[in-house]
Amino acid sequence: MHIETKAIHSGQPVDPATGAVTPPIHLSTTFERGPDGGYPLGYEYTRSENPNRNALEQCVASLEGGAEAAAFASGSVATMSLLQALSPGDHVIAPADFYFGIRQLLKDIFIPWGLQVSFVDMSDLARIRGAVRENTRLLIVETPSNPLIQIADLPGLARIVHAAGALLMVDNTIATPILQRPFEHGADLVVHATTKYLGGHGDVLGGLVVTQADSDLWQRVKHIQQLGGAVPSPFECWLALRGIQTLAYRVRTQAEHALQVARFLAGHPAVERVLYPGLPQHPGHEIAKEQMAGFGGLLSFQVRGGQEEAMAAAAKVKLFTRATSFGGTHSLIEHRASIEAPGTQTPPNLLRISIGLENVEDLIVDLDQALK
Repeated sequence: MHIETKAIHSGQPVDPATGAVTPPIHLSTTFERGPDGGYPLGYEYTRSENPNRNALEQCVASLEGGAEAAAFASGSVATMSLLQALSPGDHVIAPADFYFGIRQLLKDIFIPWGLQVSFVDMSDLARIRGAVRENTRLLIVETPSNPLIQIADLPGLARIVHAAGALLMVDNTIATPILQRPFEHGADLVVHATTKYLGGHGDVLGGLVVTQADSDLWQRVKHIQQLGGAVPSPFECWLALRGIQTLAYRVRTQAEHALQVARFLAGHPAVERVLYPGLPQHPGHEIAKEQMAGFGGLLSFQVRGGQEEAMAAAAKVKLFTRATSFGGTHSLIEHRASIEAPGTQTPPNLLRISIGLENVEDLIVDLDQALK
């Protein structure tokens, strides 16, 4: 079954009770027990299981080609729950460049808790190999990365961590399963923020962890999900599923338009550098061509000058919205260094843009007038 068909049908059968084509929203927090005290329909309490959440989990597991998924209230808590499934004293290798919120989660919560963490350049396999320890349990990678849009060699990373008896977790939020299939390149776990491209409309918060196979670690993740209860509401799951139905068409259009915008910016005299793997000059271009079916709708660029010039350009846009996040229908622009934590490695003249579904020529005109 092709991925466009899975996006519409996986986990979303016609409702057997009413014949409704669009799945109903099950808001009940509790479910009736049978006369024998059991739960004949499989549901006990919505923190543990809910029909809408189960449907979302089945759908995304199918899209990624995984065995099972666990949905959470945000992408951050999805990663947090995976880290909680490890033990104090375990070693994790994390990217030098990736979403700053997870970096802060590692530094402020998990390192004091007892997790050992090494931050390494994911584009350098030799450094990754040198960072592996006897107690390494997990390597986290985000490719493309946020906000520097770096590309990591997934098969190369998988070979290194598997030789050490560790697991590879890929944050596939930016690429989505439409453009990148981490399990086909050796990943063991995939994480998504459904807030971004899967939901796709800027109106839902959520996250998922998908596993390639059952394991003791996966059972701990599920236990944390059900015991801790950091799960999305039925309505949020319903919204995410609704967004997923158009995922393939949105993401491919956004990637096509992002490439056009990147080419325009690369030739603009006010732009110092464009960070987008679809450009041949990007250092990860060849790897991206091999492991991606498109280059994504997110890119960054550095304005000539410094922070003042970058902020001035962002202040003058008319169609782009100055806002955080990405993956929705509206095109967004953001000065990342000013929102990230102190000590950020993001250049002060960098602007990150998320391409939405507006006409690409209108977006280019807007960027051009803002940069002049």
